[in-house]
Amino acid sequence: MKIAFTAKGTAWDSMMDPRFGRTMFIVVYDEQSETFSSFDNSVVENEAHGAGTATAQKIFELSPDVLITGNGPGSHAAQALKQINIRIFTEAHNMTIKQAFEKFKNGELKEI
Repeated sequence: MKIAFTAKGTAWDSMMDPRFGRTMFIVVYDEQSETFSSFDNSVVENEAHGAGTATAQKIFELSPDVLITGNGPGSHAAQALKQINIRIFTEAHNMTIKQAFEKFKNGELKEI
């Protein structure tokens, strides 16, 4: 299973970014190979409109099975993500990527 995280850095101990659309990084952990890949998403940070949709497009390209984020995507981005059949989990606030992963595995995050 491939799991995408919205994060402020690219390592296990990086803090989660509660923002979806303007997240600094999208980090993907592949459970099968136990490897990380990341995408610098900072190019959308100053966009007036459409940051969520642009981030949803990048998530589509990375093709994870699960997305873990803080506040969750806005309505337009959520609608786009539903088209790719991805499970979305929210409320990963004030924690590292590793902590969010553990909460996900323990069923402690909210699925939308």
